[in-house]
Amino acid sequence: MAIDAAASGIISRSPEEIGRVLELLRARGVPVRAQLGDALAFTSRIAHLDPARAYFVLETGGDDAAERALLARPRASFRALAGSLHVEFAAAAPRRAKLGGRDAIRMSYPDVMATRQQRASERLPVQPQAPLHCLADAGGVISFDGHMTDISSGGIGFVHYGSGITLEPGTILRGCRIEVPGRAPVAVDLEVRYSVPTSLPDGRPALRSGCRFIEPTDEVKTLLAAYFRR
Repeated sequence: MAIDAAASGIISRSPEEIGRVLELLRARGVPVRAQLGDALAFTSRIAHLDPARAYFVLETGGDDAAERALLARPRASFRALAGSLHVEFAAAAPRRAKLGGRDAIRMSYPDVMATRQQRASERLPVQPQAPLHCLADAGGVISFDGHMTDISSGGIGFVHYGSGITLEPGTILRGCRIEVPGRAPVAVDLEVRYSVPTSLPDGRPALRSGCRFIEPTDEVKTLLAAYFRR
């Protein structure tokens, strides 16, 4: 499966994380779809997950031609939409199976998954990129510098290059200082929503993260208003 990391958001190879998302799709009955040709697609639902994460089972889907096309492939890429969460994963070795006495399709457990949260608000690019200084907690035990790349009413995106800092989803960044030329610096707490690898113009590795604002102050709201009046 070819995945554009910057466009896809979070890319995971953790069986535990992949299992969590697959269980979400199964529990909600979310359709999963594999495009098998210009006019042929297999659409189904996840019926069962192996506790050992060796395989998962799909309903047959009801389209014989699409089912045969899927079974003829060694590997297929699936996409799903669970609310605002876009999910893409690859799975191999499709074969016929039985589940509760019903026909089904068994596939090997995905080894990679991409998820992306649909943006709920307009995001504007920041030009020139504004300096950003972050503290990973209120005591400043971990800190790093970066550059803000875009901003919305709900959060920001930024690129940073602190050595050894990964910024997993859910990380809370306390006291992030946004420095915009011509304006007084503002401080805001952020929650990391995703992080993906990228490169700086000089080729150095970096990380691009997207974050949401946590209870933005009046100063932050004033800064946002200035951007969106442009």
